[in-house]
Amino acid sequence: MVHATATSSTPSVTRALILDDALGGVGYTPMVRLDRLAKQYGIKSNLFGKVEFMSIGGSVKDRIAKRMVEQAEKDGVLIPGKSVVIEPTSGNTGIGLALACAVHGYPLIITLPEKMSLEKELTMRALGAEIIRTPTAVASSSPLSNLGMAKRLKEAIPNAVVLDQYNNPNNPLAHEFGTGPEIVAAIESLPQNKKVDVFVAGAGTGGTISGTARVLKKHNKDCIVVGVDPRGSVLALPESLNSLDEGEDGFYQIEGIGYDFTPAVLSREPGLIDDWVKVADPECFKSARDAMKLEALLVGGSSGACIAGTLAWLKASPEHDVEGQNVVIILPDGVRNYMSKPWFAEGLMGREVGADLAPEVTAQINKVIAENNKYTEKPNGHVSTEDKVEAAVSALADTMKNVTVGTRGVNGVGKSADF
Repeated sequence: MVHATATSSTPSVTRALILDDALGGVGYTPMVRLDRLAKQYGIKSNLFGKVEFMSIGGSVKDRIAKRMVEQAEKDGVLIPGKSVVIEPTSGNTGIGLALACAVHGYPLIITLPEKMSLEKELTMRALGAEIIRTPTAVASSSPLSNLGMAKRLKEAIPNAVVLDQYNNPNNPLAHEFGTGPEIVAAIESLPQNKKVDVFVAGAGTGGTISGTARVLKKHNKDCIVVGVDPRGSVLALPESLNSLDEGEDGFYQIEGIGYDFTPAVLSREPGLIDDWVKVADPECFKSARDAMKLEALLVGGSSGACIAGTLAWLKASPEHDVEGQNVVIILPDGVRNYMSKPWFAEGLMGREVGADLAPEVTAQINKVIAENNKYTEKPNGHVSTEDKVEAAVSALADTMKNVTVGTRGVNGVGKSADF
């Protein structure tokens, strides 16, 4: 267990209007009411989402990345112009580190399991990181895993530093100094019940839930902290919750939460995390899509898991679903990193025209589409690959009739549409 106590004064919970660099945009995320979701699912409590994908790097992991890099530099662990940063990650910490390393000038190598999205890899590469993919279906203790690969790279590369989000005390401290105080400030702005009654967060490394819970428990000793863990992961307590049904292989598509080992920064302090709920992929992805459609929040799969876990826990504990009670949910990621994933893309691209519209509106859309399909006229100035050269020359000549050239060049091509 790793636990360093936050001792400095509470930081500002508002962002400066002009930032010195991109890292100034880390954190300071909004709290959003989730009234439509609550109504949809018959929840009596006030639901609030802490929208972490609105941090500059797109996830809650920006916070720990910034703190780990800056503290390592202060402590002399990272030396400008000399150190090489290496980190095993499921991607969001990698993006945060790529931001921090770009600003501070450190080379970065990320070891990333194959199941993690291409969008994450491309984002990290855009920020200058080197990405090494590793097998997904191996134990974390295997030398072939992303953790094992990072360890071997550190041994082979001079001046390499693994910041190690799984054991680094600055991981939970980022939330004791940032996420927790921001939530408290937001809740205290309410006209009534200025406290968090229930706090729900997913567990990956465990830094978010552990660090934030310490702050919220100090603010309200009766705050109930609920951890969300995917089926197939082993982080929930009691351990019996982690057992699988016959035929389950333990694989889950959700990225960013859940592990086959317990990270040191996931606190097992008695009374800190009060309860756990297990979630499966289908309900997580449905909840993410519901949040997009009902709340206009472009959340990712881990956020869907936290929403699904909250709904399941409140339904299983109706005594805690009370009108006027405040339930805060961490929404750790956005959909930007998952747009090519089947759970997101196939559900949208395969949807029938007008699926969410009134029947009479859908009928008119289909009518206009059918009429449009009757037209054989080619777009102005364009020819198809089947046309002969003569047709292309003729089309070009017709187009040039509509071109006028003035002292500042071409003034207009073709006719404008009349709307």
